[in-house]
Amino acid sequence: MPTRPLYLERMTPAALSHRARALEELTAECRLCPRSCGARRLEGEPGECGTAGEAWVFSAEPHYGEEPPLVGTGGSGTIFFSFCNLRCLFCQNHQISTGSAGGTPLRAAGLAALMLRLQAAGCHNINLVTPTHATAQIVRALIIAVEGGLELPLVYNCGGYESVETLRLLENIIDIYMPDIKYSDDDTARACSGVEHYWQTVRDAVREMHRQVGDLWTDARGIARRGVLYRHLVLPGGLAGSEHVLEFIRREISVNAYVNIMEQYRPAHRAFAHPVLGRPVRAAEVEAARRYGHILGLHRGFSQGVHQWSPREIG
Repeated sequence: MPTRPLYLERMTPAALSHRARALEELTAECRLCPRSCGARRLEGEPGECGTAGEAWVFSAEPHYGEEPPLVGTGGSGTIFFSFCNLRCLFCQNHQISTGSAGGTPLRAAGLAALMLRLQAAGCHNINLVTPTHATAQIVRALIIAVEGGLELPLVYNCGGYESVETLRLLENIIDIYMPDIKYSDDDTARACSGVEHYWQTVRDAVREMHRQVGDLWTDARGIARRGVLYRHLVLPGGLAGSEHVLEFIRREISVNAYVNIMEQYRPAHRAFAHPVLGRPVRAAEVEAARRYGHILGLHRGFSQGVHQWSPREIG
């Protein structure tokens, strides 16, 4: 059972500094994410994500609406980064993901201070929400936070559209990966999130995440310590391709994968004009996805904070 975060167990300050420099090199003509937009972000040019050289933080607080193994009794210490590398028509946090709600630009010391403040508040983890475009700043901040006594697991809470090159630079730094596998069809991903080659990209990414940290581990209190926690939001009309997503997880990742099949889709942002996304998801559509997960043999998971399947610790 893991007792210390990976960045304390396997990384030295010098190793973290080396990783930060490597991520900064990827940011210089940006290829942190699969868009590879080439923006000179360190010189102040915003990338397609909307950010330049500093990390923009919308909020940082204990959050109790995440999955139970992240929340526990003290909450998940969420840091919401402004902007995103996806353009989802139905984004329920579109004010944050588009940057229209603003945020605060922070250098490494400021970001480290937020991590330490969340630890002092009793949170069980540092939950980095939409962190892809801020990975260089996060690792640079982690060096400072470790010096200040940080000892919480790091959660990488993302939309699944990740570069394996970037993920490899996060190995032994991130304890818990939480990808949202959104679609199993490239045409749908292009139309609904504005990205190319999503299905192959997300499969490569989650394979890398699982290689690094494996199935989700929880401690005696049921608090997540290490591993991958998969999310999948069921969309109306079968747009998400839920069956293919669940088949991939079961057959190519692990029967012990922890999967949150989410039911909270509702139209938001630009979804109202879409012929399918303009309505809420139906209970029968969600139940069909969960039933198929059971048929496949997936047995660890939950939905909206209520355990639906029986979780068990993998030893």
